[in-house]
Amino acid sequence: MSETSQRLDKWLWCARFFKSRSLAAKFCEEGRLRVSGQATHKAHYGVRPGDVLTFPLGPHIRVIKILALAVRRGPAPEARTLYDDLSCPVSLDSPAANPEIGRRDAGTGRPTKAERRAIDRLHAGRVTDE
Repeated sequence: MSETSQRLDKWLWCARFFKSRSLAAKFCEEGRLRVSGQATHKAHYGVRPGDVLTFPLGPHIRVIKILALAVRRGPAPEARTLYDDLSCPVSLDSPAANPEIGRRDAGTGRPTKAERRAIDRLHAGRVTDE
């Protein structure tokens, strides 16, 4: 590998997408990652600045453009200078993207904390005959 390229698993680890290089290598070998549109199964694939990586990570599909090769695995702010995130920053099924998710009509479902306290106050004022 030349100085103008770097192992894919090492770059993913240095850019802090994975906690360990072995996890990054395992992810690459599963074939779930694309480099510039081409699926790869090789952790030793040489990536260069300008390559675009596409891969699932959590609930998101990440689209990353490599800006620089890593010299070391540094802190997160340093790692963010290695790439440009081209993917949508918010998951489409999150409440931030769709404010209607998580809302309910008034009076339906479980009581809210304020409603529960009002119910408790109502019951506390009631005297039972025993």
